[in-house]
Amino acid sequence: MKIILTKFKGLKIIKSKIYQDNRGFFKEDFNQLNFKEKFIFGCTSRSKKNVLRGLHIQTKNAQGKHISVLKGSIFDVVVDLRKNSKTFGKYYSIVLSDKNGKSIVIPEGFAHGFLGLEKENIVYYFNTKYRSIGNETGLYWMDPDLKIKWPTKKPILSLKDKHNLSFKEFKNKFIKK
Repeated sequence: MKIILTKFKGLKIIKSKIYQDNRGFFKEDFNQLNFKEKFIFGCTSRSKKNVLRGLHIQTKNAQGKHISVLKGSIFDVVVDLRKNSKTFGKYYSIVLSDKNGKSIVIPEGFAHGFLGLEKENIVYYFNTKYRSIGNETGLYWMDPDLKIKWPTKKPILSLKDKHNLSFKEFKNKFIKK
């Protein structure tokens, strides 16, 4: 397992070695000894091709996340919403798949979303905090201020995600000056 640092403080890529033979494969996705964050809550999602989930964040009880793909491939995106960060308002994207051995560790204070790239995409999330439904919000996926280069122009969105906040609205509502 190799940990790759990014220009975003605390945002890490995990590159796992995949052991493959005629029976299938084995890989280690996560080892708590490598991280100071404690992951306590897990979730799994299944998405079809072109389903876009996000960009989600909890404004209180912010969650750190470890994202790993069990099946398929996703275009994964995070946006830094930490007020005093050098990368505030910037995004980072990466393709995660069951074949490339990559996963991502996202610190608290980032919005997160992904786009399914294959027919079936199964994603596992470890979280540092429990879900807090009353504190969930999101950023609009095609916000012009964020300039995210998504690999589709017509994703399949939930009703909730169709009405996510613009980056300006999020800043005005949640980022104190």
